[in-house]
Amino acid sequence: MKKNRKIYSIIIIFIILFIIIVVSVDEYKEKNIEKNKKQYDVKNLSSNYNKEIEGALKVEEIRENQKYPKEEVIEDYKGYKVSAKLEIPKIKLETYVLEEFSNDSLNVSVTKFWGPNPNEVGNLCIAGHNFQRKNMFRNLKKLEVGDTFYISDNKIGKLEYEVYELYRVTPDDISCLSQETEGKREVTLITCTNDSKKRIIVKAREVL
Repeated sequence: MKKNRKIYSIIIIFIILFIIIVVSVDEYKEKNIEKNKKQYDVKNLSSNYNKEIEGALKVEEIRENQKYPKEEVIEDYKGYKVSAKLEIPKIKLETYVLEEFSNDSLNVSVTKFWGPNPNEVGNLCIAGHNFQRKNMFRNLKKLEVGDTFYISDNKIGKLEYEVYELYRVTPDDISCLSQETEGKREVTLITCTNDSKKRIIVKAREVL
């Protein structure tokens, strides 16, 4: 009898151990499955990807902010919206670039004529009269290759541009408005000659 009880007890213990092992293995498998699901879950991957992209964009934004100094530009000048501020030290010009191009706005200040927003990639074309006023393009003809100027806006900051070409064209020649800049930032300044028969063109690129 005692021998049978002992055998019975051993069998019971064996069964209990077996159950514990089986349950433990099942729990381990479930945890691994759940872990794999999380790793390969599309939403989870998408969320992680979006976080990485957002992080990269923030880093790029920080780099841009560090690269270009900030200078607050007024948003309105004599009833017209301001696009940017233009400074040309060589001819002692400091003027505001108006967003609207019209005969009326041209009588107030220089204006954006064509192209992207200030300091964005592309060819920003700025037109102005050669009136004898301190905020106009009267001395634009005095610039030379290698001269520099600055454009400031409230989005990107203050960028420096260097003149690389100057020439004159007839009023019907619009080739200077081309947006083929090979992914670079360019600025084209445009004004009339004294007799208004030709246009003075000043081409500049961002100083890197």
